[in-house]
Amino acid sequence: MSDEPQQPGGDHEPRGWAPRDQAAHGSAGASGNPGNPGHPGNPDDGSGGSTTKKPKRPRRTGWRRALPTWRMVLGAALFIAVLLIGGFIAGYQLVHIPAANTSATAQSNVYLYKDGSVLARSGEINRENVRLAQVPLTVQHAVLAAEDRDFYSERAIDVKAMTRATFNTLTGKGRQGGSTITQQYVKNYYLGQEQTVVRKIKEFFIAVKLNREETKNQIFEGYLNTSYFGRNAYGIQAAAQAYYSKDIGDITTAEGAYLASLLNAPSAYDVVVHPENKAAVLGRWNYVLDGMVKEKWLRADERAAMKFPLPGKVKPSTGLSGQRGYIVQAVEDYLTGNDVIDENTLATGGYRITTTLEKKKQDALVKAVDDNVMSQTSPDRPADRNVRVGGASIDPATGRVVAMYGGIDYTKQYVNNATRRDYQVGSTFKPFVFTSAVANGSTTQDGRRITPNTLYDGTNKRMVQGPHGPTGYAPANEDDIDYGPITVSTATDKSVNAVYAQMAEDVGPDNVKQTAIGLGLPKNTPDLTATPSIALGVSTASVLDMTEAYATLANHGRHNAYTLVERISKNGEDLTLPDTGHAEQAVDRPAADTTTSILQSVVEGGTGTAAQSAGRPAAGKTGTAEEDRAAWFAGYTPDLTTVIAVMGQDPRTGVQKPLYGALGLARINGGGAPAQTWAQYTEAALRGTTATDFDLELERGAEEPAPPTAEETRQNTGTPSETTTGTPPNRPGTTPPHKPSPPGPSGPATGGTDTNTPAEGPTGNAGTHNTGSGSENTGGDNGEGGAPGETSGTLPAPQGTPAPRQ
Repeated sequence: MSDEPQQPGGDHEPRGWAPRDQAAHGSAGASGNPGNPGHPGNPDDGSGGSTTKKPKRPRRTGWRRALPTWRMVLGAALFIAVLLIGGFIAGYQLVHIPAANTSATAQSNVYLYKDGSVLARSGEINRENVRLAQVPLTVQHAVLAAEDRDFYSERAIDVKAMTRATFNTLTGKGRQGGSTITQQYVKNYYLGQEQTVVRKIKEFFIAVKLNREETKNQIFEGYLNTSYFGRNAYGIQAAAQAYYSKDIGDITTAEGAYLASLLNAPSAYDVVVHPENKAAVLGRWNYVLDGMVKEKWLRADERAAMKFPLPGKVKPSTGLSGQRGYIVQAVEDYLTGNDVIDENTLATGGYRITTTLEKKKQDALVKAVDDNVMSQTSPDRPADRNVRVGGASIDPATGRVVAMYGGIDYTKQYVNNATRRDYQVGSTFKPFVFTSAVANGSTTQDGRRITPNTLYDGTNKRMVQGPHGPTGYAPANEDDIDYGPITVSTATDKSVNAVYAQMAEDVGPDNVKQTAIGLGLPKNTPDLTATPSIALGVSTASVLDMTEAYATLANHGRHNAYTLVERISKNGEDLTLPDTGHAEQAVDRPAADTTTSILQSVVEGGTGTAAQSAGRPAAGKTGTAEEDRAAWFAGYTPDLTTVIAVMGQDPRTGVQKPLYGALGLARINGGGAPAQTWAQYTEAALRGTTATDFDLELERGAEEPAPPTAEETRQNTGTPSETTTGTPPNRPGTTPPHKPSPPGPSGPATGGTDTNTPAEGPTGNAGTHNTGSGSENTGGDNGEGGAPGETSGTLPAPQGTPAPRQ
């Protein structure tokens, strides 16, 4: 029963506020609320002497209880506003414009070998201040179009841009810039590059004050003179000299747009040092010019007529001559690429950087390259002017880079040949295909498990067969040699394109790609495309990338990302480096170790026999880029992995050139100078240490003898249909010895590319293809040649993949 007063008819008294004006509302009875003399707060029979008391406000129930009242919201807003205004006033009063920072006299960065001895010094500031009037107006507009188009009309702080940048950073869209030119100038000239909250707060208030005390022209002039443009150039005048060998007053609009583009990513946008980034540079350059047109600073017809102004060669300090400059560049790329420190902060100097490089091994690598390549060049041979060499060596157990060769001299050849990613790797990629086959338990098209002894059809220009028939891809073997039926191991020794292109299709090109990435190749490696052609090494990984991947094979399939830095510190405080203390199992051990076993065969009797002079158990693979533009040898012992590449490049135009005639040779292949350099370096680097054999765990079936070919069956039994057991090979993966085929009606099988008349077998494959005992295959994008004396017959009906002759 309700506790509320009852109406005469039993109805409850209506809830509500009592009227404040009794005269206006009449008596309680007239208002529909009869008086109650015994109840306080009601009028007393019209006497009007009593005061009406307000009833209590009903309590909020349900979900409304969780919501703040409007009074709470208003109070909080007023409190925050007072706090912000008070904080702004306090900050404005407390933060003063300081004296200029000491970046103009910044310390050098010191680079050390692993043992603490000095490797190089860098960091001398290159700056020449100019007045704003000396900078062409179109160049000024280019900088504004690139960095802050509303600079002359905006306030010192762009709150909207700062909020957007903060949101993008917090939501994982990358570190974003939200600073105006005024803020950037404050950071460059008065503060520093440290990414701290205190520095951002100071930057905010100094920018506000500076905007009141200096003109926009004064701020813009200071910004142009303090910004970093790469190539150790601080300020736009130094940049004009560093990139175009001109004073800023002579810089064209197109050149100015490129200089303005550099402000976004100084070293990465240097297309001479990083030619692989040209697409990104052109995109930024076009963005600047299009912005100038949009802002009416440049006519559309003038913009349409402009061509990209390629900057000149790098002119590094002589203190970075020899290998020092290459190493410093690689270390800086490693630090900035792994977000250890940003480029501008590192450029201010004062850092002590201990690298992983070992002086003994570094000196040995330089000497090996000089002895086997550079000393063999002659100024009388035009082809020798195109010779470039890149090399890298990694401890496979740790991923530490122990030696690197970037070129003959950083002051003469400024592109680091060890880290550039624009030369095809050729057949050094083929081991990744076989590794992927074992790791994925792959089979041939007719269901045979892929092992070192699996027979494939090595017919020249054989059409690759997919699950649904011909793929349309029929790669040629080097020198158009027909190999006929051949084991995987022998196909690796001879680097047979027809076999490995089909194997890539059998494994699945995407599986091959993922295996290569797992071993150590970057995901963004140019031309790392999931097609059968991936097997031929059309991708353009760097020497360092390939060394990391081969180190994973040497480490039984466990991958360590390479590292170049042991420690970096400033004023006694260490910076945090990437975690390199653990390795990940990229592929299972049998997959890596079985690949090692067939690569041992390449060194023992294939295209890489020159590597034997290292005097160590070794595994390796040769390779040649398209049109012989580069020759590679990638090899390893149980405790050291090294890759050497000899490249051809025109020194004037930068265009890749074939190596025909270089070093006085008709052609350079991976089994020549690269393998010889590898062997000399490896012997010297490991001198004084105990030689150890590979400890291998092979896949099931890897040690079984290769099945006999049909030709061998006929020779041994005289009956083509009879099956015999072949003679076991001396080591896993090699073909059994057999006699050469007797002369047939078509003539003796003695020529390197001669084949007998094809005879159709049950599978539709071509008949006998014999390589003569005197044949030798060298060069080309499938490797460097085969061992003499290989003879092969027809592919048996139950084996191989049906394919038409090409």
